[in-house]
Order: sequence, then C-alpha cells, then structure tokens
Amino acid sequence: MSGSLNKVILIGNLGRDPELKMTPGGQALARFSLATTETWKTPQGEKKEKTEWHRIVVWGKQAEIAEKYLRKGKQIMIEGRIQYGEFTDQAGVKKTTCDIRCDNFVMLGKMDEGGGGRSGGSHRDEGGFDEPMPPPPSGGGNFDDDIPF
Repeated sequence: MSGSLNKVILIGNLGRDPELKMTPGGQALARFSLATTETWKTPQGEKKEKTEWHRIVVWGKQAEIAEKYLRKGKQIMIEGRIQYGEFTDQAGVKKTTCDIRCDNFVMLGKMDEGGGGRSGGSHRDEGGFDEPMPPPPSGGGNFDDDIPF
C-alpha cells in the first residue's frame, strides 16, 4: 500500500454540549469534548480506569445536527482524523493543539437518552427527533439494505 492514512474512530461520551459558531464565510463549525475511558484489572485484581479527553471539531451540516441533537453525557461514535495546530498564548509561549476533525458521527444509546440516530441528515425519526423521517430513496426499500455486511 502506498501513501498514508490518518483515521480515528472513537466511542465515548460528550463532555459538554456542542458549541456552534459560524465562520465569516457562513460555514457552520461545532466544537465539543469527548471522553473515552479504558478499564482494566491489575495482576492483584484491582480495577483501574483511565479517561482520555478529545477535542472534537465538526463542520458543515453535521455541525448543525451535532448542535441540535448531541448533549453532554450522551454516547457517540466519531470517525475522523487527527489535526494539529499551533498558536502563541498571551505570554508569548508557543503551544500545540490536537483536535479530532470529525467526518462522521453516529449517536448511540437509547432514543430517550439522545442516541440511536445517524448524522449527516440521514437519521430516522424513532420518537426522539422533531423532524420527520426523510422519504425513502427512489425505488423504495429499507435504508439498511444498502449495508454490505
């Protein structure tokens, strides 16, 4: 395989509600934090836990969907890539940031907990959303029939 790959898949819980902003060019941008927790047992049987916090950035229509449906504590799956940035703080110290640029997210969990739908405008109304279900693709059929596995 030639080339390279920058791909991240995370499943975790939102640390805060998404914050939606618009760029001067009119592009939607949402930011939120996501916690992933690893648990294990030591050889002595003691349960250990470590939580990592990730800064998530979502653009476009998905940013608007994130702001509308995602809430602190809800479980989601993120697909995206790592992006690094640099800035100089007020004291003149150069700092590096690490964000996850979200290309897609899937809301997990029960509908009454704010999950169970899909991002990108393809979610279904199963009692937890205010928007009607979009019409089926031409030719009818079930959305899940297109899944190749």
